[in-house]
Amino acid sequence: MASGARAPGPEDSVRTASPDRRGEKGVSAPTGAVGTLKSAASRVRSVVASPRPVKGKAGREAARRRLQLLPASHAEEEEEGAEVEEEEPLLSVPEEDEEEARPLPPVCMFPMRGMWRDEKVALYCDEVLQGCKAEDADGAMSKYLSEKLKLKDKWLGVWKTNPELFFVKYEEASIPFVGILVEVICKPHQSSSSCFKVTVSVAEPFSSNIANIPRGLVNEILEELEHSVPLLEVYPVEGQDSDNHDIALALEVVRFFYDFLWRDWDDEESCENYTALIEERINLWCDIQDGTIPGPIAQRFKKTLEKYKNKRVELIEYQSNIKEDPSAAETVECWKKYYEIVMLCGLLKMWEDLRLRVHGPFFPRILRRRKGKRDFGKTITHIVAKVITTDMVKDLSSDTLLQQHDDLDLALDSCYSGDTVVIFPGEYQAVNLALLTDDIIIKGVGKREEIMITSEPSHDSFVVSKADNVKLMHLSLIQQGTVDGIVVVESGHMTLENCVLKCEGTGVCVLTGAALTITDSEITGAQGAGVELYPGSTAILERNEIHHCNNLRTSDNSKSTLGGVNMKVLPTPKLKMTNNHIYNNNGYGVSILQPTEQFFIVAEAFNKGAASGDKKDDSMLSRVMQNLNLEMSNNKIEANLKGDIRIVTS
Repeated sequence: MASGARAPGPEDSVRTASPDRRGEKGVSAPTGAVGTLKSAASRVRSVVASPRPVKGKAGREAARRRLQLLPASHAEEEEEGAEVEEEEPLLSVPEEDEEEARPLPPVCMFPMRGMWRDEKVALYCDEVLQGCKAEDADGAMSKYLSEKLKLKDKWLGVWKTNPELFFVKYEEASIPFVGILVEVICKPHQSSSSCFKVTVSVAEPFSSNIANIPRGLVNEILEELEHSVPLLEVYPVEGQDSDNHDIALALEVVRFFYDFLWRDWDDEESCENYTALIEERINLWCDIQDGTIPGPIAQRFKKTLEKYKNKRVELIEYQSNIKEDPSAAETVECWKKYYEIVMLCGLLKMWEDLRLRVHGPFFPRILRRRKGKRDFGKTITHIVAKVITTDMVKDLSSDTLLQQHDDLDLALDSCYSGDTVVIFPGEYQAVNLALLTDDIIIKGVGKREEIMITSEPSHDSFVVSKADNVKLMHLSLIQQGTVDGIVVVESGHMTLENCVLKCEGTGVCVLTGAALTITDSEITGAQGAGVELYPGSTAILERNEIHHCNNLRTSDNSKSTLGGVNMKVLPTPKLKMTNNHIYNNNGYGVSILQPTEQFFIVAEAFNKGAASGDKKDDSMLSRVMQNLNLEMSNNKIEANLKGDIRIVTS
């Protein structure tokens, strides 16, 4: 049985720690400037009651009931005269009675994305974990953090906690956290860094991201918590001495570990080399950040991981609500939730082990068999249009066999090898474009911009081919939500002629052993490279425009090298580029990914005018280009953010 969660026997004791290993509230440290909540804070003032601090449990509950941010729709209903419970009126804050909190000071920021891949690996694998096993990871993080905390036992920080601690009703988008300026006394008393508690008290001047939060209520909450809060919820304030900066960095290192590198199943199963697994996860995270794994695939991975965490919380909460001997229905529900977790755990492990690559699929997407030719040996021209007229087929020979469809998907499903699909202007969708196994021609009639084929957002693939010879002509392919390449050539040969490819995920991917010819076409908007050539593939690019690729939806695209065309070598792909215009890409115009500097392919040709970049790389670039099976002539490569051509060593 796959692991990833305990078997949910009702007799089992329930873990009290939350899945993100940050204590009961499970609050993820929010990122972004604190000042972004200013508008939300001013909005609170107009709808939040301002109770006087009242001692005792009843008083605290009353205060919490009044401290609530109503959704806009509810506020409007109140204004329109909806009945309000008399015992819980909403009042404005009397400015003279309550002390308004000052804005929070800036906190020390050490974004882990600013570190290079090798630096992260050295930090976690060599310095912090030091070859420990998974079950000892908590102890290793605790030891690392404890050493840093010895530098200073008292400092100022911002306590960022879950709004549920203060608000009964609130808009999560408006108030992602409640921040309070506190004085911290570091006396950690637990063995796990994820559960460290520190003693805090409200610091002067009273400061918060919620301008009118009652100070009395903050004191009440802290008293209820015995002034002890999770250490990882506290962020040292900027402007203190260097020791505070070291503590802030150490806290960020630990947060990053539990947010991105730790998995709930790590200490539940044996792993011979845990640091190697952590290194793989660091590589996966870096590949997501630098765009090697494009945005849509990264989002799918993150959503799956988040779903896993949520399902685990559901199981823990469900178990905790079973007070006595469970009923048969409760037992079944427990096992159902458990197996959901197991399946998600297995999927996440597969993604981590295989380290997602640019085009997305871990296995061939096309499992359908090739039909071949029809038994009677004839081919059919399929007309895709709502109605058919004689004028539409006047250019066809008199012996052409015709079949009319108003749906592109039905036309493709009816094709055998040798058939032609003729598409008239309109907007179409066809899941069968991801299942091309027979040698067919798909061509538009009219302007290519008027024949628009859009992908189905709920599907992973758009256009995928493993046919010996497929041709797409005079079309616009518009990618919407699919995570694989806009066109993936798994095997065989595909031709794209006079097409527009508007990418939303990855561009065109040519897998090992496959071949591609693109002429007179335009490729734009890819989140990775516009054209991605895998080892041993073949491509001919003539008279194309490739621009505005590597259009990453991440803030850390500064280190990404992908751009117009990306080649992965050993064995080298064969590429011929003639009269192409490659421009305005966020990486390099052409990038060559090589594992070493040794190549064993005899040179065909090299166009010196096509290469530019750092002078220190010119000799290496020339040497590699001369050993690649690469022809480049009369290409215009310009205005790419990183440069024109670059060799990238993996």
